[in-house]
Amino acid sequence: MPDFDNSPTPPETMSLIISVSGLRGIVGDTLTPEVAVRYVAAYASTLPAGATIVVGRDGRTTGPMLRSAIIAAITATGRRAVDADVIATPTIGVYLRSIGAAAAVQISASHNPPAYNGIKLFDADGRVIGADAGSAVRDAYQTGRPNYVAHDAIGDATTATDPHAAHLSAVLATVDAETIAARNYRVLLDANHGAGGILGRRLLESLGCDVVLLGEQPTGLFAHTPEPTAENLSDVGKDVVDQNCVVGFCQDPDADRLALIDETGRYIGEEYTLALCVHRILSNPSMRGPIAINTATSGMSERIAAEHNVGCHRSAVGEANVADRMIEVGAVYGGEGNGGPIDPSVGYVRDSFVAMAQILDLMARTDGPLSSLADKLPKLHIEKNKISAGPKDLPAIFNKMTARYPDADADTTDGLRLTWPDKWLLVRGSNTEPIVRLIAEADTAEEAKRLVDFETA
Repeated sequence: MPDFDNSPTPPETMSLIISVSGLRGIVGDTLTPEVAVRYVAAYASTLPAGATIVVGRDGRTTGPMLRSAIIAAITATGRRAVDADVIATPTIGVYLRSIGAAAAVQISASHNPPAYNGIKLFDADGRVIGADAGSAVRDAYQTGRPNYVAHDAIGDATTATDPHAAHLSAVLATVDAETIAARNYRVLLDANHGAGGILGRRLLESLGCDVVLLGEQPTGLFAHTPEPTAENLSDVGKDVVDQNCVVGFCQDPDADRLALIDETGRYIGEEYTLALCVHRILSNPSMRGPIAINTATSGMSERIAAEHNVGCHRSAVGEANVADRMIEVGAVYGGEGNGGPIDPSVGYVRDSFVAMAQILDLMARTDGPLSSLADKLPKLHIEKNKISAGPKDLPAIFNKMTARYPDADADTTDGLRLTWPDKWLLVRGSNTEPIVRLIAEADTAEEAKRLVDFETA
């Protein structure tokens, strides 16, 4: 499979995108060393003098350059940098807690094309920073001068020793490793030359698996378009069958998301990742409790929760929002439908490694193939649409949709969410583009398509 290193570069006029948890942009255009230094220095300056900050990256070719700039920014503010080098996003959250660090900076653009990179910020709890802290960093970056220290107060930089071990132990503790190992599963892992192959191999081999690993080396030269969609993973599905594997695990570049391919080569996708993990934990009476998901996540998990008489709580879209909701309601599990389960016993970060181990655990415990487990989940259909519109257009769009569906329950926690007993529609402005997204789920594809057809309103 050829290396995919020539993705179309977005227009050079695209601005730097700064959210409450970090930023992303086009390297050499909107994301430069100067931007990285100023942004990370703004964050480091909010932490106590001498605080330890972990720095990690996914496999992108621009990662080493940005890492050097970011370590310089941290030490220039009088803080201590620990270089974890290539490390998955969920792993850096566990590692910083294990060493008592005050924060972490992860260099990654998730599933975006190679021209992009980004910066994600973590707090001392190993979580992506919340809205208040993120807004303060953004304001300091945009308006202030970094608080650099004098020559005799410069911080130091060290290199991490095995930053993956703590995460490996935490994930293994959530499953019956001996039972999984007894199955001698042959599995395929597609790390796609991102950050997931390092811990991915260690984890799967610790579970007694015979591992076929695609894109193991974190070169950032993606073998296919990095977002783990059905279209992008068609060749991987063939590999699962050709290699006689019982499952295909497909990570995004920073390994916080996981898509699934069953033993027949069928793309099951990312929504099923969370639903299967929820099914596993709620099937155990001793682990049963409320769950939390975001407003755009499939209702499969919601229906599974209802079957077990536990609550399912929705949050605004965004990992930090889901984590906040989980803590608020005491959720035993949560996540987002983009293949990102969150197990609080490991950390409040979306985690592809948690998903791999726990899906293997479910397969071993039920002695069933992945295809059968997926087919037993509630059958729902998601459809998506988008329209060109900006923030100023949202009130009129919301009014139009509520007038169209007066019988629905309306929730404006995150955009406009209209719900019925058997379906839902989310209308939400994009944080990164001048568009409005419409996402609907129903028992039939036809009904879901009807809901997202804005022009018929």
